[in-house]
Amino acid sequence: MNNITKLESVASPALLFDEDAIRRNLELMLRIAGGDASRLRPHIKTHKCREILSLQLGMGIRQVKCATIAEAELAAIAGVPDVLISYPLVGPNVSRFFRLIETYPGTNFSTLVDCEDSLSAFAAWGSGPVSLFVDLDCGMHRTGITPGEAALNLVRDLVTNPALRFAGLHAYDGHIHDASLQTRKERFAVVIALVEDFATLVEAHVGPVPLIVSGGSPTFGLHAEHAAGSLRPWQCSPGTTVLWDVGYGGNYSDLPFDPAALLLTRVVSHPGATDPGEESGGEKLICLDLGHKAVAAENPIARRVFFPDLPEAAFVSQSEEHLVVRIKDADKWPVGTPLLGLPIHVCPTVALHQEARVVTNRAISGESWDIAARDRRLSI
Repeated sequence: MNNITKLESVASPALLFDEDAIRRNLELMLRIAGGDASRLRPHIKTHKCREILSLQLGMGIRQVKCATIAEAELAAIAGVPDVLISYPLVGPNVSRFFRLIETYPGTNFSTLVDCEDSLSAFAAWGSGPVSLFVDLDCGMHRTGITPGEAALNLVRDLVTNPALRFAGLHAYDGHIHDASLQTRKERFAVVIALVEDFATLVEAHVGPVPLIVSGGSPTFGLHAEHAAGSLRPWQCSPGTTVLWDVGYGGNYSDLPFDPAALLLTRVVSHPGATDPGEESGGEKLICLDLGHKAVAAENPIARRVFFPDLPEAAFVSQSEEHLVVRIKDADKWPVGTPLLGLPIHVCPTVALHQEARVVTNRAISGESWDIAARDRRLSI
């Protein structure tokens, strides 16, 4: 995989973005959405990057989803007209949300509620109708209200409060990530029935549902197909599809996205002769400058990064700045040798880096893209 040129100009560890792969992934997202950009609301928590937002806008994708106030502000700075913060806002984040609205009048901001306490917090501001989606718990049991009578009352209270505007329904099915397409379809059918049945209930007892925003990456294709055949306004909200990662990898035959984020590391040491207590079998240790601070470490050590050029590497230990692996033919990897890895979980990995060095036509371009919304606060 070390066929990217000009790596010698980049200090390691470093995050690389393959711009060509990003463009291909965005084009594939549009194709899966039937060529209709209005059905796409990509989540920006994966990349947190203004330049990728600009690429999306250039393809006609004018609405996004995000998880933090900083991500929402970055989207507004980039000129995105429609931003949904798909995260419960509580405490000072409620006032920050209203400051966003005041500071960036060219962007329509909305967010989620899933209980009466949240509804009251937004209604108390009384500064004009604020757009709120009702967040439905469709099986992940992380946030959201169970579709039913209490959820219907929440919608009714939202609709009848002049300080609020009912923006629609939101449902995230992050619990569905099975490799089998048939299994995903079966589990998706349960989710979509919950959402559709509740939308019908709302229409019968309260009024129209302006919009439904649903789904993540593994079920993106299924939501897109459903949206295309629905009589209701519907948007799909995948996130990881923009950069992809090894965690999803080739598990989904219906989602042939390309990994667009890479990690550059270098061999910094050949510690000892062999792993202590192990029969060497010709294997030796090498140490790389890819520690916890450069790649997401929430998974077990063998599930943090994959090296295509060292597919049989055994992961021995990792600390803040070091990653020790045991490999055959270690002499072929002298100190200073660059190595490219693919993150297993790209979203938190990207957030560890201040910038991404851009790869174009398989070469370091000299351009860098800031991971601007890795910070929890930009100006608001």
